[in-house]
Amino acid sequence: MPAYNFKVMQVVPPAKDFIDIVLSKTQRQTPTVVHNGWQIQRIRQFYMRKVKFTAQNWNEKLTQILEDFPKVEDIHPFYSDLLNVLYDKDHYKLALGQLNTARNLIDKLAQDYVRLLKYGDSLYRCKELKRAALGRMCTLMKQQDSSLKYLEQVRQHMSRLPGIDPNTRSLLLCGYPNVGKSSMMNILTKADVEVQPYAFTTKSLYVGHMDYKYLRWQVLDTPGILDRPLEERNTIEMQSITALAHLRAAVLYLVDVSEQCGYSLAQQAALFHSIKPLFANKPVIIVVNKIDVRPMEALSESERQLVEEMANEAGRIGGGGASTSGTDEPCLMTMSTLTEEGVMAVKQTACDQLLNFRVDMKISGKRIGDVLNRMHVAVPKTTNGVARPPVIPPSVLAARAANAKHQQKRKTEKDLQEANGGAGVYSADLRKHYDLKDPSWRYDILPEVIDGHNIADFIDPDIDAKLAEIERQEAELDAQHQQEMATVMDTDELTEDQAADLAAIRARKKQIITAHRLRKSSAGNRPVLPAKVGATGKLQAKKLRSALRAMGIDTSAAEQRIRERSQSRGRKRSRYRLYVTPLDTCC
Repeated sequence: MPAYNFKVMQVVPPAKDFIDIVLSKTQRQTPTVVHNGWQIQRIRQFYMRKVKFTAQNWNEKLTQILEDFPKVEDIHPFYSDLLNVLYDKDHYKLALGQLNTARNLIDKLAQDYVRLLKYGDSLYRCKELKRAALGRMCTLMKQQDSSLKYLEQVRQHMSRLPGIDPNTRSLLLCGYPNVGKSSMMNILTKADVEVQPYAFTTKSLYVGHMDYKYLRWQVLDTPGILDRPLEERNTIEMQSITALAHLRAAVLYLVDVSEQCGYSLAQQAALFHSIKPLFANKPVIIVVNKIDVRPMEALSESERQLVEEMANEAGRIGGGGASTSGTDEPCLMTMSTLTEEGVMAVKQTACDQLLNFRVDMKISGKRIGDVLNRMHVAVPKTTNGVARPPVIPPSVLAARAANAKHQQKRKTEKDLQEANGGAGVYSADLRKHYDLKDPSWRYDILPEVIDGHNIADFIDPDIDAKLAEIERQEAELDAQHQQEMATVMDTDELTEDQAADLAAIRARKKQIITAHRLRKSSAGNRPVLPAKVGATGKLQAKKLRSALRAMGIDTSAAEQRIRERSQSRGRKRSRYRLYVTPLDTCC
């Protein structure tokens, strides 16, 4: 796992959005209603709470930003120098320092205005003090707009940096541009680095992972380096220099023997001797690439001498580390990334040299003494000069020899898979493990198998006769039912009057449904009208009379009874007479 994860840093908003975020949170999470009739102490507490809450929000947001961004002094020197190369360490520290100063100033502003609010003598004065406090805080953050935008750009770029662990086992590919570093990276790992026939295709560090001897390895593809002074190298080249200077990795210096990269062997050798101080205390291998275009036998004597000088220097640098264990290990290897010839051999050699180098470093360190003091290897002592080797009974040795001679190795499913086309082609035979009464039944066409048991083994042998008997009984019952239904009088036929009544009922039902749907659809925008002028008019006496007479019902008795019970809505004469009679008597 990478030692530093820059992808979890939160977004740094610009000053305008930052102000909106904090003020909206203050508006949402603090009381918003204050009355002039309140006691002055309550009014002070109302506005003091707003000032304190806003200052606390600013403090939390700025503290989160300052904690997310790594401190240059606290991280690994590789990342520290990489930050300096990519973002300018001074500008980076200045931006974080300005935010830290702004946070302290906001806290001080809050304390000052809270002290002034304690002496506010009216609602208006407390409100103006609150506005002044929040306004000065916002003005202070507006001045940090450039720092916030710069830090957001740095965050976006850092989130795209590869997760490089400076302390794990690593292979570092370096050399001139277009010598085959990215092609080798794609072969060794599952990374997909862009490969193009022009220089500086790789503009930043790329990391890929592979497995060797049950260990996880990371492979670093660095941008190309040119042979020029350190002051003249650009940001792309400085990333490679930083990785070479700080990562304890096995360095693979790739040499294009065909010179198709645009640089001669002499220039590539000069670059190697120029940057060899960066290879100190690291295993170094000179990898001659593109031997499919120009093999080593085709080199001239001077060119071969240049390559051998680089190999000797690489052996001297690699052997000058913790121990001399790498003196007999090869420091010059050949390969072709186009045909992949020799690539795996280079990988194995580099990994073995790095493992041996790391072991030698640990043994030569100061901690090995403490470890050895805690370890004790018990060795049996010889008595009377008689050796006591391990004793194994002869019968056991004979049994082992017989088993080794006659016992054949059982073929596993993986062996069968490799012998029959490999993964994706071989299909495992699951039927050979079925537990059936007769093993020859395993490959029957009948597919009904549950838990290794063939369903056919449990079927009743007389099932066909029983099914035929059941079907015969069902046929008899069906015929009997048809006869009974033929004797029953068909009551489904209707007379003409019944058919007419049924049609009228269905028409009326359809009319009711249509009217209901109409009312339901237009209920929201339908005007309220009196019943006598309504659209339906179902309560009008004329329609009621005509409908009942159409059905043959005499309505005269009902109309008479309704007239007798009905009352006039106007003033009755009896009431007038009761009202005027006393006047007449008085007169």
